[in-house]
Amino acid sequence: MKHFLLSALTVVAWAAGVHAVERPNVVFMMTDDQAPWAIGVHAGPTHADTPHLDELFRSGAYLPNTFTPTPVCSPSRASLATSLYGSEVGIHDWINPRVEPDLGLEPNLTTWYECLHDAGYYTGIIGKWHLGLPDKFHPTHNGFDYFIGHRGGGWSPNNPTLEKDGQDKKFQGLTTDILTDHAIGFLEDRPRDQPFLLVLHFRAPHAAWLPVAPEDWAPFENLEVDLPDPNYPGIDTMTVKKKTREYLASVRGVDRNVGRLMGKLDDMNLSDNTVVIFTSDHGYNMGHNGIWHKGNGHWILMPDALPAATENIPQGQRPNMYDTSLKVPTAVRWPGVTQPGSTITTNISHLDWFPTLVSIAGGSSPASQPVRGRDLSQVLAGQTELDWDENIFSQYSTLHQSRTHMRSLRTPHWKLIRDFLNPERDELYDLQADPGEHTNVIADEKNQATIERLHRELISRMQAIQDPVLEMVEH
Repeated sequence: MKHFLLSALTVVAWAAGVHAVERPNVVFMMTDDQAPWAIGVHAGPTHADTPHLDELFRSGAYLPNTFTPTPVCSPSRASLATSLYGSEVGIHDWINPRVEPDLGLEPNLTTWYECLHDAGYYTGIIGKWHLGLPDKFHPTHNGFDYFIGHRGGGWSPNNPTLEKDGQDKKFQGLTTDILTDHAIGFLEDRPRDQPFLLVLHFRAPHAAWLPVAPEDWAPFENLEVDLPDPNYPGIDTMTVKKKTREYLASVRGVDRNVGRLMGKLDDMNLSDNTVVIFTSDHGYNMGHNGIWHKGNGHWILMPDALPAATENIPQGQRPNMYDTSLKVPTAVRWPGVTQPGSTITTNISHLDWFPTLVSIAGGSSPASQPVRGRDLSQVLAGQTELDWDENIFSQYSTLHQSRTHMRSLRTPHWKLIRDFLNPERDELYDLQADPGEHTNVIADEKNQATIERLHRELISRMQAIQDPVLEMVEH
Protein backbone atom coordinates (compact mmCIF):
# COMPACT_ATOMS: atom_id res chain seq x y z
CA MET A 1 0.00 0.00 0.00
CA LYS A 2 1.29 3.50 -0.84
CA HIS A 3 1.91 5.79 2.10
CA PHE A 4 0.70 9.39 2.28
CA LEU A 5 1.10 12.07 4.91
CA LEU A 6 -2.01 13.05 6.84
CA SER A 7 -1.23 16.71 7.31
CA ALA A 8 1.75 18.82 8.22
CA LEU A 9 0.31 19.64 11.64
CA THR A 10 -0.36 15.99 12.47
CA VAL A 11 3.11 14.87 11.47
CA VAL A 12 4.79 17.73 13.33
CA ALA A 13 2.81 16.89 16.47
CA TRP A 14 3.79 13.25 16.31
CA ALA A 15 7.44 14.05 15.52
CA ALA A 16 7.61 16.43 18.47
CA GLY A 17 6.52 13.70 20.85
CA VAL A 18 3.42 15.38 22.25
CA HIS A 19 2.40 14.69 25.83
CA ALA A 20 -0.27 12.05 26.40
CA VAL A 21 -2.80 14.63 27.54
CA GLU A 22 -2.51 16.36 24.13
CA ARG A 23 -3.40 13.26 22.18
CA PRO A 24 -7.01 13.04 21.01
CA ASN A 25 -9.63 11.44 23.17
CA VAL A 26 -11.71 8.71 21.54
CA VAL A 27 -15.44 8.10 21.80
CA PHE A 28 -16.42 4.86 20.06
CA MET A 29 -20.18 4.32 19.86
CA MET A 30 -21.61 1.07 18.51
CA THR A 31 -25.24 0.08 18.25
CA ASP A 32 -26.58 -3.47 18.11
CA ASP A 33 -28.39 -4.56 14.92
CA GLN A 34 -28.57 -1.15 13.23
CA ALA A 35 -29.22 -1.41 9.51
CA PRO A 36 -27.31 0.68 6.96
CA TRP A 37 -30.66 2.13 5.90
CA ALA A 38 -31.65 3.10 9.46
CA ILE A 39 -30.20 6.62 9.45
CA GLY A 40 -31.66 9.75 7.94
CA VAL A 41 -28.62 10.48 5.75
CA HIS A 42 -28.90 7.12 4.00
CA ALA A 43 -28.76 7.67 0.24
CA GLY A 44 -31.58 5.22 -0.47
CA PRO A 45 -35.13 4.90 0.86
CA THR A 46 -35.49 5.27 4.62
CA HIS A 47 -38.14 6.13 7.18
CA ALA A 48 -35.50 6.81 9.84
CA ASP A 49 -35.82 9.96 11.93
CA THR A 50 -32.32 10.61 13.29
CA PRO A 51 -31.53 14.33 13.46
CA HIS A 52 -28.66 14.00 15.94
CA LEU A 53 -27.01 11.17 14.03
CA ASP A 54 -27.46 13.08 10.80
CA GLU A 55 -25.67 16.04 12.37
CA LEU A 56 -22.82 13.79 13.52
CA PHE A 57 -22.50 12.14 10.11
CA ARG A 58 -22.40 15.56 8.41
CA SER A 59 -19.89 17.00 10.87
CA GLY A 60 -17.28 14.45 9.83
CA ALA A 61 -16.89 11.71 7.24
CA TYR A 62 -19.69 9.32 6.29
CA LEU A 63 -18.41 5.86 5.30
CA PRO A 64 -21.38 4.11 3.63
CA ASN A 65 -19.33 1.09 2.52
CA THR A 66 -18.33 -0.23 5.91
CA PHE A 67 -18.63 -4.01 6.37
CA THR A 68 -18.57 -6.40 9.28
CA PRO A 69 -16.51 -9.59 8.86
CA THR A 70 -19.42 -11.65 10.29
CA PRO A 71 -23.05 -10.50 10.34
CA VAL A 72 -23.89 -11.51 13.92
CA CYS A 73 -23.00 -10.14 17.36
CA SER A 74 -20.14 -12.01 19.05
CA PRO A 75 -17.76 -12.75 16.15
CA SER A 76 -18.28 -9.23 14.81
CA ARG A 77 -17.34 -7.76 18.18
CA ALA A 78 -14.36 -10.10 18.50
CA SER A 79 -13.09 -9.10 15.05
CA LEU A 80 -13.51 -5.42 15.82
CA ALA A 81 -11.59 -5.79 19.09
CA THR A 82 -8.70 -7.91 17.76
CA SER A 83 -8.50 -7.32 13.98
CA LEU A 84 -8.76 -11.08 13.56
CA TYR A 85 -11.55 -13.09 11.97
CA GLY A 86 -13.98 -14.98 14.17
CA SER A 87 -12.61 -18.33 13.03
CA GLU A 88 -9.14 -17.24 14.21
CA VAL A 89 -10.33 -16.55 17.75
CA GLY A 90 -12.72 -19.51 17.94
CA ILE A 91 -15.93 -17.45 17.99
CA HIS A 92 -17.99 -18.46 14.95
CA ASP A 93 -21.54 -17.47 15.94
CA TRP A 94 -23.23 -15.50 18.71
CA ILE A 95 -22.13 -16.91 22.05
CA ASN A 96 -25.01 -18.97 23.40
CA PRO A 97 -24.52 -19.32 27.17
CA ARG A 98 -26.89 -22.28 27.33
CA VAL A 99 -24.61 -24.43 25.17
CA GLU A 100 -21.30 -22.49 25.29
CA PRO A 101 -20.99 -21.28 28.90
CA ASP A 102 -17.18 -21.32 28.80
CA LEU A 103 -16.67 -19.61 25.41
CA GLY A 104 -15.26 -16.10 25.15
CA LEU A 105 -12.48 -13.86 23.89
CA GLU A 106 -9.34 -15.53 25.21
CA PRO A 107 -7.22 -13.26 27.44
CA ASN A 108 -4.01 -14.10 25.55
CA LEU A 109 -5.37 -12.12 22.59
CA THR A 110 -4.57 -8.41 22.43
CA THR A 111 -7.35 -5.90 21.79
CA TRP A 112 -6.97 -2.33 20.62
CA TYR A 113 -8.57 -1.35 23.90
CA GLU A 114 -5.48 -2.78 25.64
CA CYS A 115 -3.18 -0.98 23.22
CA LEU A 116 -4.77 2.37 24.08
CA HIS A 117 -4.70 1.56 27.77
CA ASP A 118 -1.00 0.72 27.53
CA ALA A 119 -0.45 3.98 25.64
CA GLY A 120 -1.72 5.92 28.64
CA TYR A 121 -5.44 6.23 27.99
CA TYR A 122 -8.05 5.99 30.72
CA THR A 123 -10.51 3.47 29.30
CA GLY A 124 -14.15 2.66 29.94
CA ILE A 125 -16.79 0.49 28.29
CA ILE A 126 -20.49 0.91 28.90
CA GLY A 127 -23.17 -1.47 27.65
CA LYS A 128 -23.06 -4.77 25.82
CA TRP A 129 -19.99 -7.01 25.91
CA HIS A 130 -21.12 -10.46 24.61
CA LEU A 131 -17.59 -11.84 24.47
CA GLY A 132 -17.84 -14.31 27.33
CA LEU A 133 -19.53 -14.60 30.73
CA PRO A 134 -16.75 -16.11 32.92
CA ASP A 135 -14.56 -13.70 34.87
CA LYS A 136 -11.46 -14.41 32.79
CA PHE A 137 -13.18 -12.79 29.79
CA HIS A 138 -14.28 -9.71 31.71
CA PRO A 139 -13.81 -6.32 29.99
CA THR A 140 -11.41 -5.24 32.73
CA HIS A 141 -9.14 -8.08 31.58
CA ASN A 142 -9.28 -6.74 28.04
CA GLY A 143 -7.97 -3.23 28.48
CA PHE A 144 -10.73 -1.39 30.33
CA ASP A 145 -10.37 0.47 33.61
CA TYR A 146 -14.14 0.86 33.98
CA PHE A 147 -17.16 -1.23 33.06
CA ILE A 148 -20.87 -0.98 33.58
CA GLY A 149 -23.14 -3.07 31.43
CA HIS A 150 -24.02 -6.60 30.50
CA ARG A 151 -21.54 -9.40 29.85
CA GLY A 152 -24.07 -11.38 27.80
CA GLY A 153 -26.10 -10.70 24.68
CA GLY A 154 -29.85 -10.35 25.10
CA TRP A 155 -31.31 -8.15 27.82
CA SER A 156 -34.26 -5.89 28.43
CA PRO A 157 -34.89 -2.51 26.77
CA ASN A 158 -36.12 -1.16 30.11
CA ASN A 159 -35.50 -1.66 33.83
CA PRO A 160 -32.30 -3.60 33.11
CA THR A 161 -30.08 -5.54 35.47
CA LEU A 162 -26.53 -4.32 34.84
CA GLU A 163 -23.17 -5.11 36.33
CA LYS A 164 -21.73 -2.08 38.13
CA ASP A 165 -18.64 -2.16 40.34
CA GLY A 166 -18.58 -5.94 39.96
CA GLN A 167 -22.12 -6.45 41.25
CA ASP A 168 -25.43 -6.95 39.47
CA LYS A 169 -27.82 -4.09 40.12
CA LYS A 170 -31.40 -3.41 39.01
CA PHE A 171 -31.92 -0.04 37.32
CA GLN A 172 -35.19 1.72 36.60
CA GLY A 173 -35.83 3.36 33.26
CA LEU A 174 -35.07 2.89 29.59
CA THR A 175 -31.83 0.99 28.98
CA THR A 176 -30.60 3.35 26.25
CA ASP A 177 -31.07 6.34 28.55
CA ILE A 178 -29.39 4.60 31.48
CA LEU A 179 -26.32 3.64 29.45
CA THR A 180 -25.97 7.20 28.22
CA ASP A 181 -26.32 8.51 31.77
CA HIS A 182 -23.30 6.42 32.71
CA ALA A 183 -21.37 7.49 29.61
CA ILE A 184 -21.91 11.10 30.66
CA GLY A 185 -20.87 10.15 34.19
CA PHE A 186 -17.67 8.62 32.80
CA LEU A 187 -16.81 11.92 31.12
CA GLU A 188 -17.47 13.84 34.32
CA ASP A 189 -15.55 11.50 36.65
CA ARG A 190 -12.55 10.60 34.47
CA PRO A 191 -8.98 11.55 35.47
CA ARG A 192 -8.05 14.89 33.97
CA ASP A 193 -4.37 14.05 33.42
CA GLN A 194 -4.95 11.34 30.79
CA PRO A 195 -6.60 11.13 27.40
CA PHE A 196 -9.64 8.88 27.52
CA LEU A 197 -11.28 6.12 25.51
CA LEU A 198 -15.03 5.83 26.00
CA VAL A 199 -16.63 2.80 24.34
CA LEU A 200 -20.42 2.98 24.41
CA HIS A 201 -22.16 -0.19 23.24
CA PHE A 202 -25.86 0.54 22.98
CA ARG A 203 -28.22 -2.41 23.36
CA ALA A 204 -30.66 -0.86 20.88
CA PRO A 205 -32.00 -1.41 18.30
CA HIS A 206 -31.73 -5.11 19.12
CA ALA A 207 -35.16 -6.73 19.63
CA ALA A 208 -37.22 -6.41 21.73
CA TRP A 209 -37.65 -2.81 20.57
CA LEU A 210 -40.38 -1.60 22.88
CA PRO A 211 -40.90 0.18 25.18
CA VAL A 212 -39.37 3.46 24.06
CA ALA A 213 -39.86 7.04 25.23
CA PRO A 214 -43.10 8.65 24.00
CA GLU A 215 -41.12 11.19 21.99
CA ASP A 216 -39.31 8.36 20.19
CA TRP A 217 -42.54 6.51 19.40
CA ALA A 218 -44.46 9.56 18.17
CA PRO A 219 -42.87 9.83 14.67
CA PHE A 220 -43.71 6.20 13.91
CA GLU A 221 -47.01 5.50 15.63
CA ASN A 222 -49.02 6.26 12.50
CA LEU A 223 -46.26 5.88 9.92
CA GLU A 224 -47.32 4.31 6.63
CA VAL A 225 -44.35 2.08 5.92
CA ASP A 226 -43.08 1.53 2.38
CA LEU A 227 -41.78 -2.03 2.14
CA PRO A 228 -38.33 -2.49 0.57
CA ASP A 229 -39.52 -5.51 -1.46
CA PRO A 230 -43.32 -5.18 -1.56
CA ASN A 231 -43.72 -7.74 -4.35
CA TYR A 232 -41.69 -10.48 -2.71
CA PRO A 233 -43.85 -13.64 -3.01
CA GLY A 234 -45.78 -14.26 0.19
CA ILE A 235 -44.41 -11.26 2.11
CA ASP A 236 -46.23 -10.68 5.40
CA THR A 237 -46.94 -7.01 4.82
CA MET A 238 -48.60 -6.23 8.14
CA THR A 239 -45.83 -7.83 10.20
CA VAL A 240 -43.12 -6.01 8.25
CA LYS A 241 -44.85 -2.69 8.83
CA LYS A 242 -45.36 -3.31 12.55
CA LYS A 243 -41.76 -4.41 13.12
CA THR A 244 -40.43 -1.48 11.08
CA ARG A 245 -42.26 1.06 13.22
CA GLU A 246 -41.00 -0.49 16.45
CA TYR A 247 -37.45 -0.91 15.14
CA LEU A 248 -37.17 2.70 13.95
CA ALA A 249 -38.57 3.96 17.25
CA SER A 250 -35.75 2.09 19.00
CA VAL A 251 -33.24 3.71 16.61
CA ARG A 252 -34.80 7.09 17.48
CA GLY A 253 -34.01 6.43 21.14
CA VAL A 254 -30.36 5.89 20.21
CA ASP A 255 -30.38 9.08 18.20
CA ARG A 256 -31.76 11.16 21.08
CA ASN A 257 -29.06 9.82 23.38
CA VAL A 258 -26.28 10.38 20.86
CA GLY A 259 -27.44 13.99 20.93
CA ARG A 260 -27.15 14.03 24.72
CA LEU A 261 -23.62 12.65 24.64
CA MET A 262 -22.42 14.94 21.87
CA GLY A 263 -23.91 17.89 23.75
CA LYS A 264 -21.92 16.88 26.84
CA LEU A 265 -18.70 16.85 24.83
CA ASP A 266 -19.50 20.38 23.70
CA ASP A 267 -20.39 21.54 27.21
CA MET A 268 -17.09 20.21 28.57
CA ASN A 269 -15.05 21.76 25.72
CA LEU A 270 -13.92 18.29 24.63
CA SER A 271 -15.24 18.20 21.07
CA ASP A 272 -12.22 19.78 19.37
CA ASN A 273 -9.85 17.13 20.74
CA THR A 274 -12.05 14.05 20.57
CA VAL A 275 -12.30 11.55 17.73
CA VAL A 276 -15.90 10.33 17.57
CA ILE A 277 -16.78 7.11 15.75
CA PHE A 278 -20.29 5.77 15.31
CA THR A 279 -21.04 2.35 13.85
CA SER A 280 -22.97 -0.89 14.46
CA ASP A 281 -21.89 -4.48 14.96
CA HIS A 282 -23.70 -5.61 11.79
CA GLY A 283 -26.62 -4.71 9.55
CA TYR A 284 -30.25 -5.73 9.57
CA ASN A 285 -33.10 -6.72 7.26
CA MET A 286 -36.72 -5.71 7.54
CA GLY A 287 -38.56 -7.33 4.65
CA HIS A 288 -35.52 -7.12 2.38
CA ASN A 289 -35.46 -10.22 0.19
CA GLY A 290 -38.35 -11.60 2.24
CA ILE A 291 -36.50 -11.78 5.56
CA TRP A 292 -35.94 -9.91 8.80
CA HIS A 293 -33.05 -10.10 11.27
CA LYS A 294 -29.35 -10.31 10.37
CA GLY A 295 -26.99 -12.98 9.02
CA ASN A 296 -28.97 -15.65 10.85
CA GLY A 297 -32.12 -14.26 9.25
CA HIS A 298 -35.75 -15.36 9.51
CA TRP A 299 -38.29 -15.42 6.72
CA ILE A 300 -41.04 -12.85 7.18
CA LEU A 301 -43.56 -14.56 4.92
CA MET A 302 -47.06 -15.89 5.26
CA PRO A 303 -47.09 -19.50 6.54
CA ASP A 304 -48.04 -21.04 3.19
CA ALA A 305 -45.13 -19.24 1.48
CA LEU A 306 -42.36 -20.54 3.75
CA PRO A 307 -39.75 -22.73 2.01
CA ALA A 308 -39.52 -26.27 3.28
CA ALA A 309 -36.94 -27.20 5.88
CA THR A 310 -33.75 -28.94 4.84
CA GLU A 311 -31.34 -31.11 6.81
CA ASN A 312 -29.44 -28.09 8.17
CA ILE A 313 -31.88 -25.19 7.68
CA PRO A 314 -35.11 -25.33 9.75
CA GLN A 315 -38.26 -23.93 8.23
CA GLY A 316 -38.46 -20.21 8.83
CA GLN A 317 -34.69 -19.66 8.77
CA ARG A 318 -32.76 -17.84 6.02
CA PRO A 319 -29.02 -17.65 6.80
CA ASN A 320 -27.52 -15.02 4.50
CA MET A 321 -24.64 -12.76 3.56
CA TYR A 322 -26.69 -9.97 1.99
CA ASP A 323 -25.24 -6.46 2.00
CA THR A 324 -28.10 -5.42 4.27
CA SER A 325 -26.64 -7.84 6.85
CA LEU A 326 -22.96 -7.08 6.22
CA LYS A 327 -23.04 -3.28 5.86
CA VAL A 328 -23.16 -0.95 8.86
CA PRO A 329 -23.86 2.80 9.14
CA THR A 330 -20.55 4.47 9.99
CA ALA A 331 -19.27 7.99 10.60
CA VAL A 332 -15.96 9.38 11.86
CA ARG A 333 -15.50 12.90 13.17
CA TRP A 334 -11.79 13.56 13.63
CA PRO A 335 -11.31 17.32 14.06
CA GLY A 336 -8.62 18.67 11.78
CA VAL A 337 -8.49 15.48 9.70
CA THR A 338 -11.93 14.45 8.42
CA GLN A 339 -13.61 16.95 6.14
CA PRO A 340 -17.06 17.94 7.44
CA GLY A 341 -19.79 16.79 5.10
CA SER A 342 -17.52 14.38 3.22
CA THR A 343 -18.52 10.93 2.02
CA ILE A 344 -15.79 8.30 1.71
CA THR A 345 -16.96 5.47 -0.54
CA THR A 346 -13.92 3.23 0.00
CA ASN A 347 -14.78 -0.29 1.20
CA ILE A 348 -13.61 -0.71 4.78
CA SER A 349 -14.01 -3.37 7.46
CA HIS A 350 -14.42 -3.55 11.22
CA LEU A 351 -10.99 -5.18 11.12
CA ASP A 352 -9.59 -1.74 10.26
CA TRP A 353 -10.46 -0.06 13.56
CA PHE A 354 -7.62 -1.75 15.46
CA PRO A 355 -4.69 -0.35 13.43
CA THR A 356 -6.48 2.95 12.87
CA LEU A 357 -7.17 3.73 16.51
CA VAL A 358 -3.79 2.49 17.70
CA SER A 359 -2.24 4.86 15.16
CA ILE A 360 -4.43 7.78 16.25
CA ALA A 361 -3.52 7.15 19.89
CA GLY A 362 0.20 6.82 19.22
CA GLY A 363 0.16 3.28 20.57
CA SER A 364 1.84 0.08 19.47
CA SER A 365 0.35 -3.06 17.93
CA PRO A 366 1.44 -6.43 19.32
CA ALA A 367 4.35 -8.00 17.45
CA SER A 368 3.11 -11.52 18.24
CA GLN A 369 -0.42 -11.16 16.83
CA PRO A 370 -1.44 -10.61 13.20
CA VAL A 371 -3.41 -7.47 12.38
CA ARG A 372 -5.74 -8.22 9.47
CA GLY A 373 -7.06 -4.68 9.12
CA ARG A 374 -5.54 -1.58 7.57
CA ASP A 375 -4.86 1.86 9.02
CA LEU A 376 -7.60 4.16 7.73
CA SER A 377 -5.77 7.38 8.57
CA GLN A 378 -5.03 8.35 4.97
CA VAL A 379 -8.53 7.38 3.89
CA LEU A 380 -10.08 9.48 6.63
CA ALA A 381 -7.86 12.40 5.66
CA GLY A 382 -9.38 12.31 2.19
CA GLN A 383 -6.60 10.61 0.25
CA THR A 384 -8.03 8.99 -2.87
CA GLU A 385 -4.94 7.80 -4.75
CA LEU A 386 -4.39 4.78 -2.58
CA ASP A 387 -3.49 1.27 -3.62
CA TRP A 388 -6.46 -0.04 -1.63
CA ASP A 389 -7.99 -3.49 -2.11
CA GLU A 390 -11.75 -2.95 -2.42
CA ASN A 391 -12.60 -6.66 -2.16
CA ILE A 392 -14.25 -7.79 1.09
CA PHE A 393 -14.00 -11.30 2.53
CA SER A 394 -16.63 -12.33 5.08
CA GLN A 395 -17.41 -15.52 6.95
CA TYR A 396 -20.25 -16.92 9.01
CA SER A 397 -20.65 -20.46 10.28
CA THR A 398 -24.10 -20.58 11.88
CA LEU A 399 -24.26 -23.00 14.79
CA HIS A 400 -27.52 -22.40 16.61
CA GLN A 401 -30.69 -21.78 14.58
CA SER A 402 -29.16 -23.42 11.50
CA ARG A 403 -25.99 -25.18 10.38
CA THR A 404 -23.97 -23.50 7.64
CA HIS A 405 -20.41 -22.60 6.65
CA MET A 406 -20.93 -19.44 4.59
CA ARG A 407 -17.96 -17.61 3.07
CA SER A 408 -18.26 -14.63 0.74
CA LEU A 409 -16.01 -12.64 -1.53
CA ARG A 410 -17.41 -9.25 -2.54
CA THR A 411 -15.90 -7.04 -5.22
CA PRO A 412 -17.38 -3.71 -6.37
CA HIS A 413 -19.06 -5.68 -9.20
CA TRP A 414 -19.75 -9.20 -7.89
CA LYS A 415 -20.47 -11.13 -4.74
CA LEU A 416 -19.82 -14.87 -4.52
CA ILE A 417 -21.24 -16.73 -1.52
CA ARG A 418 -20.28 -20.32 -0.85
CA ASP A 419 -21.95 -22.44 1.79
CA PHE A 420 -19.42 -25.23 2.15
CA LEU A 421 -21.80 -27.29 4.28
CA ASN A 422 -24.81 -26.81 1.99
CA PRO A 423 -23.42 -26.24 -1.52
CA GLU A 424 -26.92 -26.11 -3.03
CA ARG A 425 -27.19 -22.71 -1.34
CA ASP A 426 -24.27 -21.12 -3.24
CA GLU A 427 -25.05 -17.66 -4.63
CA LEU A 428 -23.67 -15.13 -7.10
CA TYR A 429 -24.95 -11.57 -7.42
CA ASP A 430 -24.15 -8.98 -10.07
CA LEU A 431 -24.04 -5.95 -7.77
CA GLN A 432 -23.87 -3.44 -10.60
CA ALA A 433 -27.03 -4.70 -12.30
CA ASP A 434 -28.72 -5.94 -9.11
CA PRO A 435 -27.55 -4.02 -6.00
CA GLY A 436 -30.48 -5.38 -3.99
CA GLU A 437 -29.23 -8.96 -4.58
CA HIS A 438 -32.60 -10.17 -5.78
CA THR A 439 -31.45 -12.57 -8.49
CA ASN A 440 -28.98 -15.39 -7.89
CA VAL A 441 -27.11 -15.83 -11.21
CA ILE A 442 -24.72 -18.58 -10.15
CA ALA A 443 -26.27 -21.04 -12.62
CA ASP A 444 -25.80 -18.76 -15.66
CA GLU A 445 -23.25 -20.32 -17.97
CA LYS A 446 -21.87 -16.90 -18.98
CA ASN A 447 -20.76 -16.31 -15.39
CA GLN A 448 -18.66 -19.44 -14.94
CA ALA A 449 -15.31 -17.75 -15.62
CA THR A 450 -16.20 -15.05 -13.09
CA ILE A 451 -17.17 -17.68 -10.54
CA GLU A 452 -13.89 -19.52 -10.99
CA ARG A 453 -11.90 -16.30 -10.54
CA LEU A 454 -13.82 -15.26 -7.43
CA HIS A 455 -13.62 -18.78 -6.00
CA ARG A 456 -9.83 -18.79 -6.33
CA GLU A 457 -9.57 -15.53 -4.41
CA LEU A 458 -12.05 -16.76 -1.82
CA ILE A 459 -9.94 -19.85 -1.19
CA SER A 460 -6.81 -17.72 -1.04
CA ARG A 461 -8.39 -15.51 1.64
CA MET A 462 -9.38 -18.59 3.61
CA GLN A 463 -5.88 -20.02 3.32
CA ALA A 464 -4.34 -16.78 4.57
CA ILE A 465 -6.21 -17.08 7.88
CA GLN A 466 -6.12 -20.89 8.05
CA ASP A 467 -9.89 -21.02 7.96
CA PRO A 468 -10.93 -24.39 9.44
CA VAL A 469 -13.64 -24.75 6.77
CA LEU A 470 -10.87 -25.36 4.25
CA GLU A 471 -10.90 -28.98 5.40
CA MET A 472 -14.25 -29.33 3.64
CA VAL A 473 -13.01 -27.93 0.32
CA GLU A 474 -12.16 -30.47 -2.36
CA HIS A 475 -9.05 -29.46 -4.23
